[in-house]
Amino acid sequence: MTTFTPHTDDEIGEMLATIGAGSIDELFEAIPEDLRLGQPLDLADGMSEQAVVDELGRLAARNRSVEDLVCFAGRGAYDHYIPSVVWALAGRSEFSTAYTPYQPELSQGVLQALFEYQSMICALTEMEVSNASLYDGATALVEAVRMSLGPDRRRVVLAGGVDPRLVDTVRTYGAGPATTVEVLDERHGAGAPPPSFDEDVAAVVVQHPNVYGVLEDVASWARAAHASGARLIEVFDPTSLGVLAPPGALDVDIAVAEGQALGNHLSFGGPYLGILAARMADVRRMPGRIVGETVDAAGRPGYVLTLQAREQHIRREKATSNICTNQTLMAIAATIHLAWLGPSGLRDLGERCAAKAAYAFEALTALPGVEPTFPGAPIFKEFTVRLPLPAGRVIEALVARGILGGVAAPWLGDDALIVAVTERRTRAQIDAFAEALGEVLA
Repeated sequence: MTTFTPHTDDEIGEMLATIGAGSIDELFEAIPEDLRLGQPLDLADGMSEQAVVDELGRLAARNRSVEDLVCFAGRGAYDHYIPSVVWALAGRSEFSTAYTPYQPELSQGVLQALFEYQSMICALTEMEVSNASLYDGATALVEAVRMSLGPDRRRVVLAGGVDPRLVDTVRTYGAGPATTVEVLDERHGAGAPPPSFDEDVAAVVVQHPNVYGVLEDVASWARAAHASGARLIEVFDPTSLGVLAPPGALDVDIAVAEGQALGNHLSFGGPYLGILAARMADVRRMPGRIVGETVDAAGRPGYVLTLQAREQHIRREKATSNICTNQTLMAIAATIHLAWLGPSGLRDLGERCAAKAAYAFEALTALPGVEPTFPGAPIFKEFTVRLPLPAGRVIEALVARGILGGVAAPWLGDDALIVAVTERRTRAQIDAFAEALGEVLA
């Protein structure tokens, strides 16, 4: 077996001694034991390049994508239609090979594209300022929480309808700056009115539509948060804003979202982009980069990076974030998609998602033993049901029938299933899903 390491045992020992660690394994104690390999990688000696490529191809072929299955899975990553124009433009070498625009005179095209992205996000959310995007929706939420913290306000309260994966990310990032994270039970994520909040709460987070697909009364959450002096952070779905009120109209302080649904492929989990928009009062607390529009010496429009409150550009102890870059190409794809949709296209997209989700909800809950988890709650493009069998078993059985039938919600119980219905799903596909689910449950 070949070992690939550039360091000798003596060098490794010296490095461990410098940082006060007793072994390399000690560096990975935060990773659960059952997730570690526990042995060296079995890299066969003497394999040719062709043999390696063939083996990797065989392993890759075990994956099945949404091109192979009819997808009703969601929970943050959605099978939306991507117009051909999006990647015909985003895939141009000027964009796909671009790096951080440190020299604005050489990067006007990328900077202008990001300026248009920021402008579109502000128009979409009715917020006053947007940054040039972040890594994904989860890190955007973390940064919004950081923007809200103060010396006497270190608590963050998340509504019960916030995706547990987002909660876990907030907890992880909050461990360093000693942030207290509190999660309300699921009743506060299914249309229940918000509670009152103590004066040490820095931020209240609500997801709309929430992880169960239910629409929240965001304005009431904003009133409750502001009554205690806390900020209201909304996690929104950008494809919903053609039919739902934007964050700015609901008195939200900071709006964040996962932008994958805007022109970006599922790609087995990434890369995606994080959307973050806020009020102008918070512009100097925003992470990452903001592109500004100016004029040159001749009075011609020009674009520059401005207000870069990040560790690469200012003293690290003064940086508001350690985010060093973003998924620029993904943000450009989102910009092209939004431009292609326009206001009427975005409204049509939202209406089609809502109508098809309502049809699927009626079809599935008409099956014996399938019950809505939150009866009567308004939905957009997702909903949650309870099944008479464990959701994991049902999902596996549906995959065998060519259908990716949703995402399990184990924190609600092993019978809970979250179903997403985008504009790509046809009536025939929804009917086939209901028929296949009925067969599996029979």
